[in-house]
Parts: sequence; structure tokens; C-alpha cells
Amino acid sequence: MKRILLVAAAAMILAGCPSFHPEGPQIPPPVIPIEPSEPTEPVTPPPSDKVPTPPKQKTIDWSSAISPLINQMVGTSGVEGGKVLLVDSVKNNTTGSFSVQNATAAIVKEVDDSNHFKVVPQDVANAARKTLGLSQEDSLVTRSKAIGLGRYVQADYVLYSVVSGSSKQRDIEMQLMAVQSGEILWSGKNDIE
Repeated sequence: MKRILLVAAAAMILAGCPSFHPEGPQIPPPVIPIEPSEPTEPVTPPPSDKVPTPPKQKTIDWSSAISPLINQMVGTSGVEGGKVLLVDSVKNNTTGSFSVQNATAAIVKEVDDSNHFKVVPQDVANAARKTLGLSQEDSLVTRSKAIGLGRYVQADYVLYSVVSGSSKQRDIEMQLMAVQSGEILWSGKNDIE
């Protein structure tokens, strides 16, 4: 019984007294009309006579740098024609940046145009890279990774390419390696213009 009385008393205390209205009516604040002023025109800066020139973007002529190297490679004794060749992604060892995909695509095109090898399609190579956990623009590409990729796609040869130098003077070095032995069968180097 004490509990019920205690709960009832607590409910009355918590409910509190009925609220009282404030004394007297509340007066709303007065509304002061604002006179519209004349619209101001936005201030525009005076036109400048000089338009800044955008920075010049250098385009790299991959074909002129790669074509002589591919011709040397195809003419090398001990390199059999008709074999399967994997063109590995170009490694960028320069101080600047360039499109690795464009460079790799140019090499694939030049090798394909030589009609000396059966080139592994780039979509197959990219799928194999993804399966093996290798990035398309992996700056840590090594010869052993390239050979492992070649074994995965069942290629006979791997063409490993590295671009080095600065943004002003670059050169490309290519190496043709036998997948089974890892032996470097041919190596060449050329300037990139």
C-alpha cells in the first residue's frame, strides 16, 4: 500500500501545477515597412586585354621511338617467328608522367604490324594482371613479374619495356625474354622525341 501511495505522490509532484497564462495579452512587435531601394548593378571587373595561354602539352611520338627497336628485335637471330608474345606494360622510371597505356598500345601495334609474332590481346593480358593482383600502372613491375605473367597467359616470349630519364629527355629500353628460361634474347634502347 505504501508503494501505491508513494507512486501516486510522485506522479502528482511530477505532473506539477496547472500552468498559468502570463498576465496580460502579449503585444506582437511592431512591423516596420522597409522602403525598396534602387537595385544596384553588379560591379564587373574591366576586361583584360590578355588571355593567358594554356600550357603546352607535349605529345609523344611513340611510333618513331619504337619502330626501329621492333625492327631490330624481329631481325635478331634466335628469335623464332610465329611464337606467342606478351607485351608487358611499360614501366615509367622518369621524373615526369605520361600515359603508360598509350605507350603499351603503341608497342602492341608496332609488334602486331611486324607480323612476326602472335601478340597476346591486351584485354587478356589485363585480365591476367587483375587475376594475379598486378596493377596496370604498377611502377614496381619487375622482369620476374613479367615472366610470371607470360607463363600465366602461356606466352613464349615477353617484351619488357622501361622508359627512363627526365621530362625533357627520355629514352626507352626494351628486352625480349624467353618465358621458360627467363633468358634475355634481345635488348635495345632508343631516344624518345
